[in-house]
Amino acid sequence: MARHLYLCPLRWSDMDTDGHVHNAAHLRYLEETRIDLFRSRGFTGSCVVAQMDIDYLTPLRYRAHAVRVETWATKVGGSSFTLMQEIRDEDVLYSTASCTMVAFDTGAQRSRPLQDSERDMLEELSV
Repeated sequence: MARHLYLCPLRWSDMDTDGHVHNAAHLRYLEETRIDLFRSRGFTGSCVVAQMDIDYLTPLRYRAHAVRVETWATKVGGSSFTLMQEIRDEDVLYSTASCTMVAFDTGAQRSRPLQDSERDMLEELSV
């Protein structure tokens, strides 16, 4: 299995009053990672998030260095796919997420079949 790795910088504004990275920032980190994944691997079509589930496991304290976000595909369908994502360090898992995405035709404003190149890229990331 080939996971996509993105080193996501933390921002001062991501921190809450307790010094933890706010839960909404986790969602932004996951989104940044998906954007990096699609751009770096040539996913050219549009897609939208259909469902997002996240489990917060350990508080992520604000710090100066980046956090790892790992992404892989667990399901590839005709027009949808599911990505698993982890926000982590080598030895600490902060949150896990499952993101179901749908390939989207922006002109018609509806789902579309995955292109062969998109499917190939996603299958390279599959378990």
